[in-house]
Amino acid sequence: MIAASIVSHGHGSMVADLINQLLECQEVNRIIVTINIDEDVKNFPKNPKVQYVFNKIPKGYGANHNAAYELVNDLYFCVLNPDLYLVANPYPDLLKCFGKANVKLVAPLVISKSGKVEDSMRYFPTLSSLIMKFMCGNKGSYGISFQDKIIFPNWIAGMFMLFESNAYETIGGFDESFFMYYEDVDICKRLWMSGGIIVGEPSCKVVHDARRASRRNFQHMRWHFMSMLRYLWRYR
Repeated sequence: MIAASIVSHGHGSMVADLINQLLECQEVNRIIVTINIDEDVKNFPKNPKVQYVFNKIPKGYGANHNAAYELVNDLYFCVLNPDLYLVANPYPDLLKCFGKANVKLVAPLVISKSGKVEDSMRYFPTLSSLIMKFMCGNKGSYGISFQDKIIFPNWIAGMFMLFESNAYETIGGFDESFFMYYEDVDICKRLWMSGGIIVGEPSCKVVHDARRASRRNFQHMRWHFMSMLRYLWRYR
């Protein structure tokens, strides 16, 4: 029913733990693990449901998940960050959301290791909203709480995205011209433009051990900035 895609950038035991958690979810038929940079995987789980892909040259976020999608044939396609932890099996409740009209993408509530709700569901960015973000710290988030019922955000962050596979294929998956950052915003924008609906299900929770590389690494900051400009120009 569900094929899951994880890309490891030297995440080691974090990825191994996530794979083991996914193997306990009955809804997950296949797990594609892409090793994007050289790392030791001898302690990674060995299971018929798990397929490892080793890149000779590192690829971008979208390119890796698109390549993983080509290897599967399931009703649903789940993109997960390697630094996630599943509090419990989120899939039964997430799959129920697809029963609503035109729902094509669903995501759980994402919380930090400290237990705070992360801003994983937001309004689409505009030039004015980004100016407000840099000047005032307003990120354009929905202000979700643990008590909220399902919401319909403009876009959800790429750390956990459960797609209806037909919708993913119809819009062509991720745009690989976004090497890193904003590819999640872009694919949600195209889903909305195609008539699809995005749902956030706060009753389901996953923990994110965020590294925030774009705040410390110049190359990541550069990718982030260039992707932001690409998005703004495309949807100007």
